[in-house]
Amino acid sequence: MTSKKDRAIVVSALKHAAPYIRLFKGKVFVLKAGGEIFADTDRTLALMEQVGILHQVGIRVVLIHGGGPQSTELAAALGVDTTFIDGRRVTDDASLDVATMVLNGQINTRVLAACRDLKIPAVGISGVDAGLIRAHRRPPVEREGEDTVDYGFVGDIDSVEADILQKQLDNGLMPVVSPLSCDESGTLLNINADTVAAAIAAELDAEKLILATGAPGILEDREDPRSLISYIDRRALDKLRDDGKLADGMLPKAAAIDSALANGVKRVHVISYKLPDSLLLEVFTNEGTGTLVVNDIEALTPAEQGDDAP
Repeated sequence: MTSKKDRAIVVSALKHAAPYIRLFKGKVFVLKAGGEIFADTDRTLALMEQVGILHQVGIRVVLIHGGGPQSTELAAALGVDTTFIDGRRVTDDASLDVATMVLNGQINTRVLAACRDLKIPAVGISGVDAGLIRAHRRPPVEREGEDTVDYGFVGDIDSVEADILQKQLDNGLMPVVSPLSCDESGTLLNINADTVAAAIAAELDAEKLILATGAPGILEDREDPRSLISYIDRRALDKLRDDGKLADGMLPKAAAIDSALANGVKRVHVISYKLPDSLLLEVFTNEGTGTLVVNDIEALTPAEQGDDAP
């Protein structure tokens, strides 16, 4: 039996969330979740339960998933070397086969299975499907003072056919997107999931892009999780990068954040999947849990700075 105290807590929470539900109902949120989340059944369910709540209150969610840890693990089991440069994976023929098996097979299917359990009407899709993501193979990159780097079958995005996702959203479905794509000749290409999420968020005119990662958010000192930055703008984020304060894994995220904001996305959130209910807390409370990134700090509302109600 629920106690009076518990009932009061529930009612208070609903009242507090109501303004946010009104504000975001019908809006598009693009959520990118790293592959490490989906390596664990409990973490997968915990995240997808939160996504299900967003869906149930009328927020249109597009989920893009990564698959880095699983790709690295499978590659090692198959005797395939894994190479990273500035936090980005180099993809040769063998690595591309691994990425295809992991992204379009293992992880996408696992997420859809969790959605079935939670009664979320989800549909799996990759950048290859219906030309969702049009891309070309990244040319070799010249690095100052170093040898030219060939990233292999890594793609750079030319365009995103947002109508494909919009039709699914209009039909009450939640797209679950694998970042694998191909070029015009059908050659498969591996694209960083953060990059894909930023491009999709921009094309869908998303209200928010949310990056769920293992870090608490963006840190002033990458060795100190207590140095969490609650909110920051593009200029300050660029300075962190230029000062070498962003770890390798955060570099492609910083580039994706910058791209999303430059192309019309107004709010980007970096949250930790390790913190219970971090997604709901970020969306439905003033304080949030991670880092909010905007074009200009001056544009933040008092509520977003934790000073007032929404």
